[in-house]
Amino acid sequence: MTLKMKIRDSNEREVPEIEQVHIVAFGSDEGPEVGKLAVDLLSDPTAKPYLSLVAIESDNIIGHILFTKATLLGAEKPVKIQLLAPLAVVPDRQNSGVGLQLINEGLKRLKESNTELVFVLGHPGYYPKCGFTPAFKHGFEAPYPIGEEVADAWMVQELSGKYIGKVSGKIQCSDVLDHPEHWRD
Repeated sequence: MTLKMKIRDSNEREVPEIEQVHIVAFGSDEGPEVGKLAVDLLSDPTAKPYLSLVAIESDNIIGHILFTKATLLGAEKPVKIQLLAPLAVVPDRQNSGVGLQLINEGLKRLKESNTELVFVLGHPGYYPKCGFTPAFKHGFEAPYPIGEEVADAWMVQELSGKYIGKVSGKIQCSDVLDHPEHWRD
């Protein structure tokens, strides 16, 4: 029997369950930190407007993705930017496409809202499946230095077709993400 998964906007009542999804997805070492990050970002006014989506199966949250507001420093005119962080899927549903569906739905909604660039610091073998490419190669610096050996983990996706190759600069993120410990891959 195949269960029907639904993706929708999260709501405030679900914050404790969202935190648990991140905790179990990332395990006992990183999970509590990532769960706290998700909760803190959801209450960070500098992260707004954000897009928070949950994947629901049998009335349970099995995945969560969050996109938060960011700014491109050094751009001549404002560019509408979002950062993808964090993304989590419960362990028994990992490697089943839930994460990719959350990413793709988020990108679709962001494009519809005229977001122009989306950035992520993540696994360089995973995010290119959704169209992300190394951001450094396009002249985009992360908020904090990222080692050359993992530089391809800093990625971007253009949703408008107007900016890559025409703008560059350093990304400024929300207050909660503006700490060097969040910029290690």
